[in-house]
Amino acid sequence: MHAAIENAQRYPDGGAHYLRNALAQRLNMALENIIIGNGSNEIIELLGHAFLKPGDAILTSEHAFVAYKIVARIFGAQIIETPSRNYGYDLDAMLDAITDRTELIFVANPNNPTGTLLSADAIERFVARVPTHLIIVFDEAYYEFVDDPPDTLRYIREERNVVTLRTFSKIHGLASLRIGYGVARPELIAVLQKTRQPFNVNAVAQAGALAALNDEQHQVATKRMIDEGRAFFERDLAAMRLEYIPSAGNFILVNVGDGAAVFKAMLEHKIIVRAMRGYHLPQWVRISIGTMPQNQRCIAALRQIL
Repeated sequence: MHAAIENAQRYPDGGAHYLRNALAQRLNMALENIIIGNGSNEIIELLGHAFLKPGDAILTSEHAFVAYKIVARIFGAQIIETPSRNYGYDLDAMLDAITDRTELIFVANPNNPTGTLLSADAIERFVARVPTHLIIVFDEAYYEFVDDPPDTLRYIREERNVVTLRTFSKIHGLASLRIGYGVARPELIAVLQKTRQPFNVNAVAQAGALAALNDEQHQVATKRMIDEGRAFFERDLAAMRLEYIPSAGNFILVNVGDGAAVFKAMLEHKIIVRAMRGYHLPQWVRISIGTMPQNQRCIAALRQIL
């Protein structure tokens, strides 16, 4: 990244060739299967540019990542939101909610902000029943935190209309660089490439992502830290008799009675949690798992506030 800064007077590689090639080799895909975005959020927006117009619809679940609904509103599309099951996706309800106006189906796995995880078998049954002309978007921002994650890339190899999104913001720890990627069959990627800005990802981010991709030791250490931190929160929250959702991500959703009030009180301790009113969960906050001293400080503040 420092070396890339020395050449900041030059435009970045608009096609992110080296990073796409490294990802293709890592994922056993072709370069044409991959698009790089300014965070995986940008690719969600590119999907809107490519496939949504007023009168179309997207399909997702209650308590799903809010960016899906924001993008739908930008392009004048209807939002079909099915009720959740145990704070996660009810895939049968989603299948029943498909209409002739549905264009994109968004499934976050693990889900943000609830941390719930769909099994490979559940996804297999779902994909088999979705009409083949529809595009299923599997948002896998927290994929690397799962011990045995479902393989959604196989549907892409089978030429299904599936887009898998991943990011360097989470386990790689490069959130401020804003860099993520999407994987799909070449025909879908070609359409998305037409909708993005020419130099959408800067050279420093590309260099950082390329280095991070090969730093497996860092990924292993980060996952171990998150696993230990998650177990710590689960023990202490149970001891405090607070309801929480078992999470497959690097965060945990906790029922604190009044999420907005606890958010403000935690700020007084210089700790930021995420209030969940915007997700129709006004009693809850989402807490990101950090280093153990950070986790301990967070719990201590929460005990004092409650």
